[in-house]
Amino acid sequence: MRAPIHSLTCLVLFSTSICAGADLPAEAASALRRACDFFTNEIACEGGYLWAYDLDLQRREGEGRADAQTVWIQPPGTPSVGMALLRAYHATGDGYYLEAATKTGICLVQGQLRCGGWYYSVRFDERGRKAAAYRTEPESKDRMNTSTLDDDVTQSALRFLILLDQTLEGRNAQIHEAVEYGLAALLGAQRPNGGWPQRFSGPFDPEGFVVKSASYPEEWSRTYEGKRYADYLTLNDNAQYDCIRTFLLAHDVYGNAEYLEGAMKGGEFLLLAQMPDPQPGWGQQYNADMQPDWARKFEPPAITGGESQGAMEALLDLYDISGKSAFLDAVGRALEYYEKQVLPDGRLARYYELKTDRPLYFTKDYRLTYDDSDVPTHYSFKVNSRLGAIRRRYERGVQEGASPKSWSEIAFSSPSEESVRRVIGRLDSRGRWVDVRPLRAWPREEGKDKTLSTSTFITNTKILGDYIAMHRKESPSP
Repeated sequence: MRAPIHSLTCLVLFSTSICAGADLPAEAASALRRACDFFTNEIACEGGYLWAYDLDLQRREGEGRADAQTVWIQPPGTPSVGMALLRAYHATGDGYYLEAATKTGICLVQGQLRCGGWYYSVRFDERGRKAAAYRTEPESKDRMNTSTLDDDVTQSALRFLILLDQTLEGRNAQIHEAVEYGLAALLGAQRPNGGWPQRFSGPFDPEGFVVKSASYPEEWSRTYEGKRYADYLTLNDNAQYDCIRTFLLAHDVYGNAEYLEGAMKGGEFLLLAQMPDPQPGWGQQYNADMQPDWARKFEPPAITGGESQGAMEALLDLYDISGKSAFLDAVGRALEYYEKQVLPDGRLARYYELKTDRPLYFTKDYRLTYDDSDVPTHYSFKVNSRLGAIRRRYERGVQEGASPKSWSEIAFSSPSEESVRRVIGRLDSRGRWVDVRPLRAWPREEGKDKTLSTSTFITNTKILGDYIAMHRKESPSP
């Protein structure tokens, strides 16, 4: 039996102080349509997208180079563009955008693996279709069948499909079934302690699994020795938080108690993974002994200043849902610790040495050091602090108690006329926003410094859609 789909409420926040020009809403609507026409008709592959393209569309890339028959799942790829199209539908009420978003949803259905999730990219060429265990292809042995939770890949695909399924009221059987299959697979991959690995290829066998609290290793190597870390329970790139918020959304939409239980178990893992004093923060990844361990050669056993902020935000979300004081208490202990670790420039180190709190860095040839003068540029070894906002949420929880929110609302902001006109002005005659920015994964070539970016498309369509939604609210149809 299908779980009921709760109605979608679009929360529109608007400012009555904005006095729009009489024609600007129409100009915004025209620009939004032209931009989406170009993206869906000229750029899309089977309804999916990459990250960036050169102007003649001959060179394309996601995190790496890609061809014309490959789409990217990892944000800001296919699910992110799909969400932009779905937002445009809720902003305008125009079924054109829902049709476009549905095509993107079907693209994701075609890229779902038999193990239930998604890999970073999906291929549509004949050879690529035979290389991976896509659910829509005939079953065959020896095909790649590994889903990743790294970089919000599987989770972002599921969240978009959940909201699309809700908007369609479950009428598209392919999309609804893919959501149910994917959520069941993600629950199956969750460990008995509530954590998720970086990748999974099927349900986890809990036999012999021992639930432990986090602890410090007696010693750890300062030299990377190579690790098979895909099974490590992972906070890196907020993988745990992304799983938690996916299940909070799923519970909001379908009302299935299993989904809320999955999210709450994810929070219980964060309680177990919080390190004991003197460093009540979190590591990026934990081995089978629940100790921080190496992943890649620039990811050492350490206390992380980055993902720990996501852990605190997840615990606050779960406190607001459940009112469970242990979630709030864990945030309080972590805040007190991290507020003492802020660097002179106001940021946090990505890594703090176990038991000493000394910031850790790497040289460009990947030697561990305390010196930040020669770090590689491909990775953030310092991160922005969100501790102020986290502290405010924590204090509000202490003073006012839990404050539940809906995860299925699509909220609109109130962009200024100036920002709307700027976005419209940048749109060229073909419906493109052209960035002066070379592709990262390709060699630099003269005359190839202009690109089309999905990130720019997503940002600008949001501004236009939010403005249209604001105007519709201020001037409802008779």
